Amino acid sequence: MIHKPLNSTPGMRDDPARKTDPKPNGELTLSHFAGIGLQFAIAIVLFLLGGQWVDRKLGTSPAFLLIGVFIGGSAAFYGLYRRVTKAQKADDERRRLRRDSGRKT
Repeated sequence: MIHKPLNSTPGMRDDPARKTDPKPNGELTLSHFAGIGLQFAIAIVLFLLGGQWVDRKLGTSPAFLLIGVFIGGSAAFYGLYRRVTKAQKADDERRRLRRDSGRKT
């Protein structure tokens, strides 16, 4: 009796479309942006804790804590900006290709 490995199901690992687009037609879904809230929270909390640690070491009260919060928020917004612009470019390219293929037929 030959046993198949767990990940040998067709489409589990070797499907290139699955690695890039969750839908075969390439449309954006909510899952592309599901982690944004968590990304914001983690970035702000990590920089807040870092600023709080620096404040304790240097004896300054809320200075580095506030700086950490602003840096964390800025990093989170930058990550959001990059994700949205990347998705927007992909969507524009998909629409352009769809429009161009419609003209040729």
